[in-house]
Amino acid sequence: MGRSLSESSEAARALYSEAGRVLGWDLAKVSFEGPDSELTLTRVCQPALFVHGLALLAALKERGHLPPIDMALGLSLGEITACAAAGVFDFPTGLRIVAERGRLMQGACDQSAGSMAAVIGESRDAVSGLCLEFGVEAANFNGPGQVIISGETPRIAAAVAAAGGRGIRVKQLNVAGAYHSRLMEPARAAFEAFLRDIPFAAPRFRIFTNTTGRAVCDPAEIRTALVRQVVSPVLWEDCMRSAAAAGATEFWELGPGGVLAGLARRTERSWKVRSLAEYEDLAA
Repeated sequence: MGRSLSESSEAARALYSEAGRVLGWDLAKVSFEGPDSELTLTRVCQPALFVHGLALLAALKERGHLPPIDMALGLSLGEITACAAAGVFDFPTGLRIVAERGRLMQGACDQSAGSMAAVIGESRDAVSGLCLEFGVEAANFNGPGQVIISGETPRIAAAVAAAGGRGIRVKQLNVAGAYHSRLMEPARAAFEAFLRDIPFAAPRFRIFTNTTGRAVCDPAEIRTALVRQVVSPVLWEDCMRSAAAAGATEFWELGPGGVLAGLARRTERSWKVRSLAEYEDLAA
């Protein structure tokens, strides 16, 4: 993940080098070599995704392939990446924020027995009813007919079993904990205290918050949104639709896997979408 960027782009390589100095451990080595068991730890994968996204942005700028940007949005952790891209804080500050968020969320996962599942093809109201019935929460509204539920593992298992018996498509997810649910409250409280004295600037362009799906520009509101997001549902479909309504002409996903590009296409087939993950993807 990101190896080709570091090998081919001086700007991306500089970010990976700086990340190692800020974190005090070799993010580049884990990103490029794994193992997956370490890279997928919350405290590791969040900094890795943050640096990878900004390394792609830096490489695009370096090659002169970055068009004017008018807005940015990111899913969950990616919202912090969007803030850094918009100049709300600089790269080292953003990385420290991400590292602390990951550490706190890892701790909340370790202290609780939580899990998540994807409910496919159902309305928001139907999923809300399922959540109410089994005492779990809707954590991600990713796109039409794709909602992620989150909560205590036995409750999620019961919801999955009941949904399957009712002919509802549902898939248990392989995650470390119940993200964007009440089980993350210890992380939220500590994250709020951590962010309190970190200066936030007004963004250079519009960013959209997962907590409301709307644009946010006031630094204090951005800080509040990042804190709330830890325990609040991610309104990703709303963010994409708000960006399109605000004039977005094309969505570029900067990150591995192409998941966000797929969600965009699922939401609105007419949207132009690109997914960029490694250096060879920057050529077009």
